[in-house]
Amino acid sequence: VQLVESGGGLVQPGGSLRLSCAASGSTLDLEAIGWYRQAPGKEREGVSCRGDSDGRTYYPDSVKGRFTISRDHGKNTVYLQMNSLKPEDTAVYYCATSPCTSYHDTYRDLTSEFDDWGQGTQVTVSS
Repeated sequence: VQLVESGGGLVQPGGSLRLSCAASGSTLDLEAIGWYRQAPGKEREGVSCRGDSDGRTYYPDSVKGRFTISRDHGKNTVYLQMNSLKPEDTAVYYCATSPCTSYHDTYRDLTSEFDDWGQGTQVTVSS
């Protein structure tokens, strides 16, 4: 599966962005695609990812109520709508087929050699 993110950029605190993840490939399953982010000096974390044990979509408390994942099967695209953005949301955002598992107050990916990742798109929240 090939994944290409877009939609990142610079936004003021309180603003919104919608990230897109265009997917292609012969074994495409949009339901398996989630979103992760990595800020400088921090571990990568899941912000809207599929639980490894139950397949449900999980959001950490830090983004719950502000971020929403959606899928357009006609366009083979997964979106991440991000509202009420905060400076601490600044990171490179990735879409991936990797499932996740809970880790303290966030989620970590359980990526393997069989998972696919996009190249990432930068989101900067700053005034």
